[in-house]
Amino acid sequence: MSRFIRNSAILAKIETTSGTDAVPVGASNAMLVSNMSITPLVSSNVSRDLIRPYFGGSEQLVGTAYVELSFDVEIQSSGSMVTPTVPAWDPLLRSCGFAATSAAGIRVEYNPITAAMESSTIYYHADGVLHKLLGARGNVSLKMGIGERPVFSFKMLGLDGGISAVANPSVTLTAFKTPLIVTDPNTGDIMFGCTYTAATPAITGGTSQISRGLQIDLGNAVSHIQLLGGESISITQRETTGSVELDLSAADEVTYMATVKAATTQAIGLQHGTAAGYKVLIFAPAVQLINPKHSDVSGRMLCGYDLRFLPSSGNDEIKIVAA
Repeated sequence: MSRFIRNSAILAKIETTSGTDAVPVGASNAMLVSNMSITPLVSSNVSRDLIRPYFGGSEQLVGTAYVELSFDVEIQSSGSMVTPTVPAWDPLLRSCGFAATSAAGIRVEYNPITAAMESSTIYYHADGVLHKLLGARGNVSLKMGIGERPVFSFKMLGLDGGISAVANPSVTLTAFKTPLIVTDPNTGDIMFGCTYTAATPAITGGTSQISRGLQIDLGNAVSHIQLLGGESISITQRETTGSVELDLSAADEVTYMATVKAATTQAIGLQHGTAAGYKVLIFAPAVQLINPKHSDVSGRMLCGYDLRFLPSSGNDEIKIVAA
């Protein structure tokens, strides 16, 4: 009988004990995803290399193994901050080395951490076959380009929790709200030299710059650690980078080149969405611009820069706020 890739479901739930099945369910842990791919078994195969009186290979034995799963999730807040209600993508971001803090009726903030990182159990239902990822952690990229859906692109690694023939669960996806396309009315300008005000929350001050949006890669180094009695998926380093294209005046280009040459850092902020419950703010306090370049956009000359997001006081190089 034929099986179909669209008849898939992804469930994710934060684990109480890393590597122990948190048993996510379709009613409350389903993820609304796109652009999905899975490598069901990434294994360290060990060849036997047997010596025999004839040509031919030896079988390879399957050693330690993990599962790799990639997908996109649309960036949108929860629709309400009353409780506050965390966004539906909350367990995924927390499994990528973020900690969530809430202020009732105002916001949910996600800040990067170095210690005590959480992990999740992810169930991938592939039209009647269940793949389990345990102790899952990963990396995330933010893609907020003009005229596009804003998305988190996740690449998750998990310990192989087994595979079984199980009917797909019924899923509830109402927690995922329809995103706003990245446009001038929905998003506005990127702010340089700005500040973040948590009480509002808002990005204030600084200089606004016309752009084609913002791309950010959290840059987690995610490793499958092979230890007897202590196998895990671990995040061992983080180096956040990104890119931006700006429509600069001649004077502004000269100014920004000076910051590049001096290795100067400055704050960058961006707010997507305008209505309470449907806003997502990105703030970084110390961003270095490097590798300046020019690009041709329909005859317009834009100035592009690669970005390095640096910690200011530690574990603060980027803040993601649902408000």
